[in-house]
Amino acid sequence: MMTEKYPIGVQTFSKIIENGAIYVDKTAYICPLLAEKAQSSYFFSRPRRFGKSLLISTLKAIFQGEKELFKGLYIYDKIEWETFPVIHISLTDIGFEQVGLKKAL
Repeated sequence: MMTEKYPIGVQTFSKIIENGAIYVDKTAYICPLLAEKAQSSYFFSRPRRFGKSLLISTLKAIFQGEKELFKGLYIYDKIEWETFPVIHISLTDIGFEQVGLKKAL
């Protein structure tokens, strides 16, 4: 009997890959975003609990040049692996519900 590791509640790409959990490869959809040089910014709007944090974590790993995490995935040999500075700001734990958004920011 094979037991699968489902990454329930895990929002970090590297943790999913390093723990050998199931990951549905969406990197084929990321490649066109990276190839579009004219577009300078994107707005990712998706419903709650729909994978935004995991997508951003995946992009972060790509921009940090963590190629080995992507072995076996679509993007592995499709892009030039370079390292870029990444600023990742998460508003998940800022406590805005208690003190208000303006004060929390």
